[in-house]
Amino acid sequence: MNYTLNQLQIFLKVTQNHSITKAAEELNLTQPAVSIQLKNFQDQFEIPLTEVVGRQLYVTDFGKEIALAAENILNEVYAINYKTMAHKGQLAGKLKISVVSTGKYVIPYFLSDFLKKHEGIELILDVTNKAKVIESLEKNEVDFSLVSVLPEKLLVENVELMQNKLFLVSNKKYKIKTNKKHEKNILEDIPLIYREQGSGTRLTMERFIEKNDLRVKKKMELTSNEAVKQAVIAGLGCSIMPLIGLRSELTYGDLQIIPVKGFPVKSTWQLIWAKNKSFSPIASSFLNYIKKEKDKIIKDKFDWFEAY
Repeated sequence: MNYTLNQLQIFLKVTQNHSITKAAEELNLTQPAVSIQLKNFQDQFEIPLTEVVGRQLYVTDFGKEIALAAENILNEVYAINYKTMAHKGQLAGKLKISVVSTGKYVIPYFLSDFLKKHEGIELILDVTNKAKVIESLEKNEVDFSLVSVLPEKLLVENVELMQNKLFLVSNKKYKIKTNKKHEKNILEDIPLIYREQGSGTRLTMERFIEKNDLRVKKKMELTSNEAVKQAVIAGLGCSIMPLIGLRSELTYGDLQIIPVKGFPVKSTWQLIWAKNKSFSPIASSFLNYIKKEKDKIIKDKFDWFEAY
């Protein structure tokens, strides 16, 4: 046996993705480079590790055992690296954060300088919907979560970051006056595109509709903020969307805000964690950094946001 750590890492990524192409993308390698290393690794075993049926790659039972061993070996290597850096007085290890989908426009700016100062930290960032974000927090799978609506049935502590503003938006070709404020019941005459169940944006939207006793027409339901945005741009309907993800589209005229009384609907982006959670040194350091630097980050990175 003469396999390398690089081959173990490549094989593990292939088994996790069931795809050489996806593994290559995640590893920032070319597909031929991954294929060659996978073959070189396979050549050291008499039993097949993977097999291709049709166009789908499958991992054999033996391959699954080798993948588990590879993961354990790589984790030990990472642990050695972390311990070495920690011995030198540097923060080292993993920082795990789950983020609601529209939070991907927010959280990078609160992480960037912190990660630059601590190169030994490996960030694991899961971007998903609110329901899964809260689930990861309940299972203690993450250090922090970023949400715009606090969970109702989970005891958490929090730091408020910045406002989240939602507006009614359409594409530029949608025939509607934008030089006056419309009454709220205009929502009853507009084909609305919704986010999926479990989305924080959808929950905020539904609360506004219910509070104002509006009977709206749900045109369609889509599973990501980007999908909703593209559908609105294509003219498939209108939607109530967070401003934070619309900067480019508003600047270049792909979308327009429809002025409506009661808008923007506001909530607050909040970094939350399970109550009484025991923090790692990395998590504790990040929380201190956020509390100290958040106002400066908001001022430097989100000044455009306040214009709306």
